[in-house]
Amino acid sequence: MKQVRLVAPQTVILEEVEKPAPADTQVLIRVKRIGVCGSDIHAYYDKHPYISCPIVQGHEFSGEVVETGERVKALAVGDRVTVIPQLVCGVCHPCTHGSYHICNELKVIGCQADGAAREFIPVDQELVVKLPQDMSFDHGAMVEPVAVGVHAVRRLGDVSGMKILVLGAGPIGNLAAQVAKGLGAAAVMITDVSAFRLEKARDCGIDQVVNVAVELLESRIDSAFGIDRADAILECAGVQDTIEQAIGLARKGTDIIVVGVFAERPMVDLGLVQDKELRLIGTLMYKAEDYRTAIELIQSGSVRLDPLITKHFPFQEYADAYKYIEEYGDRSQKVLIDLDE
Repeated sequence: MKQVRLVAPQTVILEEVEKPAPADTQVLIRVKRIGVCGSDIHAYYDKHPYISCPIVQGHEFSGEVVETGERVKALAVGDRVTVIPQLVCGVCHPCTHGSYHICNELKVIGCQADGAAREFIPVDQELVVKLPQDMSFDHGAMVEPVAVGVHAVRRLGDVSGMKILVLGAGPIGNLAAQVAKGLGAAAVMITDVSAFRLEKARDCGIDQVVNVAVELLESRIDSAFGIDRADAILECAGVQDTIEQAIGLARKGTDIIVVGVFAERPMVDLGLVQDKELRLIGTLMYKAEDYRTAIELIQSGSVRLDPLITKHFPFQEYADAYKYIEEYGDRSQKVLIDLDE
């Protein structure tokens, strides 16, 4: 079978390797779609602190079961599936207390373990999530980033009736904003400095979009949400400016969910956090129930994915997808790799 491997920074090779066979508790998946994530780009340019070469990338993907191990009961050949790409130890404190997604020994398929950039991948049945048979492989490959948004929003608890501010309109910020609406938020505002990303947010039905490069955010918040401002803030950009905005514009007692991945260590005004009695809440990845909710939101139309798909690349042009994302920057949202239909 064919496989793409990142062997060194900015060096991707297409190679022929032996087709794997599934173990007793595994299924063999024919990979159909792979989503390119920001972490993949960081690793490609040797800027990711937790991903090292060589590695077979690909942690957002969908496919079809083509073979099952002898002890597999709940999955069958022909099932459309996606995968929760978390390899956990099962014995550490987080794992034994319901928080396996932050396992002390967590490894992510496609990041610290070989991923889906190959024609076939064997995966343990416990990590495989069955998709509706009428869900496209494009949408199936995007369940993973939607689940990131679901988990982030759920860190707030019940968001029904809440007014939520999302800082950063990249793919995760966009999806988190859509999820917030889908889970019952009364109003959602999203910000960015990219007109392209904000136009995509409008296409996805987000209530209020604000270009903070040309508009005063504080005034827009006051006019849209009123004197009490936002009930919660999701920081989805991972830069100094947005964490400063979150803390500065939060009303007293607000929860701030830190979703964005910070490439550089930010400066945080802890005096203001203390004075306002704010809660800065981290969020990482997702749990199995977040995948199920993500699928429900996609199927119901509460989360729109097609406006976010910027471009498709064939499998043999994998490296070109990285170069495209680097060249187009914020004019690119989600790029997908196609293996076959």
